[in-house]
Amino acid sequence: MAGRAPGKPPQTTATRPGAAPASDPVTARLRKRLRRVRRRLRTAAVDWFRGGAADWPVLCALALLVPLLILLNVWWPAWAPPTALVLPILAAALLLRPGSLVVLYALAALGLSAESVIHTGQRVASDHPEAYTYGVTPGAALVVGAAGVGGLLLAQFRSRVGVPWWGGSTMLFDLRERLRVQSRVPRLPDGWHADMALRPAGGQSFSGDFVVADRTGPGRRVLEVVLADVSGKGMDAGSRALLLSGAFGGLLGSLPAHDFLPAANGYLLRQSWEEGFATAVHLVLDLDTGEYELLSAGHLPGMQRLAGAGRWEVKEALEGPALGIYDGAKFEGVRGRLNRGDVLMLCTDGMVEAPGRDLSEGMDRLMGEADRLVPGGGPGAVGGAASRLIETVARDINDDRAVLLFWRD
Repeated sequence: MAGRAPGKPPQTTATRPGAAPASDPVTARLRKRLRRVRRRLRTAAVDWFRGGAADWPVLCALALLVPLLILLNVWWPAWAPPTALVLPILAAALLLRPGSLVVLYALAALGLSAESVIHTGQRVASDHPEAYTYGVTPGAALVVGAAGVGGLLLAQFRSRVGVPWWGGSTMLFDLRERLRVQSRVPRLPDGWHADMALRPAGGQSFSGDFVVADRTGPGRRVLEVVLADVSGKGMDAGSRALLLSGAFGGLLGSLPAHDFLPAANGYLLRQSWEEGFATAVHLVLDLDTGEYELLSAGHLPGMQRLAGAGRWEVKEALEGPALGIYDGAKFEGVRGRLNRGDVLMLCTDGMVEAPGRDLSEGMDRLMGEADRLVPGGGPGAVGGAASRLIETVARDINDDRAVLLFWRD
């Protein structure tokens, strides 16, 4: 071949002078294996965190902890009492499946028996048996056994739900945040303001009262807000409120305003819940003219503060039945107009109900406090008034409470 002396091998990248030596094949294989191991460990960690991986690594780790605690109890009984076995038992209740949990409990029972035998032998062999204070007492055995029973019940509950304990808490947190985001009133044009406060019964995270809101219509110049109150209180109504808030949020803006409550009523009827009714008020507000319409499904009437007259006016529609009672229900509305300085207030019955007091008396008290907290309208006067109304008017924490304020300046 031209350009190459006879008998001289061709130069390659590995043999050409000045070229970098090829990477060591052994090192390359090791790096590839390390990457594969890293990838598998990462995948296993993600699967374990999501609750879909085998729990034998955790079982092995906790099973090794049991004999370690036994040895510590034998060598330093003052620092490692027999009740220290509660630690792996509690960890296993949170991390293991019920079948694996029983295996660990058997190891813990054997360890507790071994501690009892060893300490009994040491007591007999000591010079002063009556002064020997270490050993497995009946009280310690009861504590470990009670922790095991409680852990097994917890593991069975987790297995029935189908999510790990960390995944369950994350799911609840995510649901609560989604409900809060969905309850926010969208950004309003200049001159319009809104204030909302919601307090679940008993200080819990989930409430039977919820809000869905969206801007609809041509140019998104119409504000639609639904304030609903599901039957029940706190966590009892929280799961149904979560389901209904998602359904109502999907319906809002997808139907003409007068079709929303009939569609929501049909949705509740299809659920066939034993305690499946809810009250709701639907506000349709024109952000250009200030004209609005309130449609009620067994809910409390709205209340409007007239800036010109300096008084509150109850906006009571022809009240329709609560949602989920019967099919074909009709819902009529009442119309009004928000002028500059006016305030419109919507609330749930937790704001006005009290033992031995009529609803009208509760509404009068609410409007009186609102008149004191909202002296002249405008953002400076109304900001935070919804929370202050709940704190002053509805101090009963055993009921869900919600209040919404809308005004223009």
